[in-house]
Amino acid sequence: MFDAIQNLTLPARPGVGYKAQHYRDIMDHPGPLGWLEVHAENYMGDGGRPIAQLRHLAERFPISVHGVGLSIGGEGALDADHLARLKHLISWLNPASFSEHLAWSTHDSHFYNDLLPLPYTRQTLDRVASHINQVQDTVGRPMLLENPSSYLAFAESTMSETDFLRALTQRTGCGLLLDVNNVFVSATNLKTSPQAYIDTFPLAAVGEIHLGGHDEDEDETGAPLLIDSHGKAVVDPVWALLDYTLAKCGPKPLLIEWDTDVPEWAVLSGEIARADRALAMVVS
Repeated sequence: MFDAIQNLTLPARPGVGYKAQHYRDIMDHPGPLGWLEVHAENYMGDGGRPIAQLRHLAERFPISVHGVGLSIGGEGALDADHLARLKHLISWLNPASFSEHLAWSTHDSHFYNDLLPLPYTRQTLDRVASHINQVQDTVGRPMLLENPSSYLAFAESTMSETDFLRALTQRTGCGLLLDVNNVFVSATNLKTSPQAYIDTFPLAAVGEIHLGGHDEDEDETGAPLLIDSHGKAVVDPVWALLDYTLAKCGPKPLLIEWDTDVPEWAVLSGEIARADRALAMVVS
């Protein structure tokens, strides 16, 4: 069985999701930046400028590969071609970390733009564990699994999300990617406590922590509805939840995600600096 935490080589420093428009800024003015994340699906080709830039960045920074297209929670078999391309990317890049989402995005031959939730049942646990084992065996290394952002709860669920994630780590040896913004979004939408979620989360299995922005809306009753958009700065309540989390688990690799309406590097640098200060306040 793989052990994701023992194999972790990302530093407990702030990282950022890489965007090509920031290449020169990152190379020339990284500040406290300690590592970079790239989306796997953007680098599955064999050449061109994106691959050349990634090779240069990998010479200077540890790289985390974050997948969005495996559909690990899907009912069908994993896509063999997608897995082969992922294996090729990980083989030549040799990233410090690889992660995916606890979600599904395919059904039969249909592909969806959203990462969709799934019920937490024994049947789902068996299927997801089998998929995780297949991925880890294919790429030859452990992976991290990210907690989703939720907008509804399934009546057929027979276990909590944190118990489901804990069971997956025990059955597969995978680690976890704790997205604190997703915790805050889900807790607001489902009217639960984000701190209580963190209290029950298997923090010993966490290999990365993610932070991002969200959009605010209302449901049909006028209650707050948060949308995980990765298109804004991290809000103060999410920073506070991060502080609560770090006080419990100690310093971890901490990523700023900003994937839509991407700002200039100076704005991202401010978020990175704030993440660095949050980590500095924690006694390892």
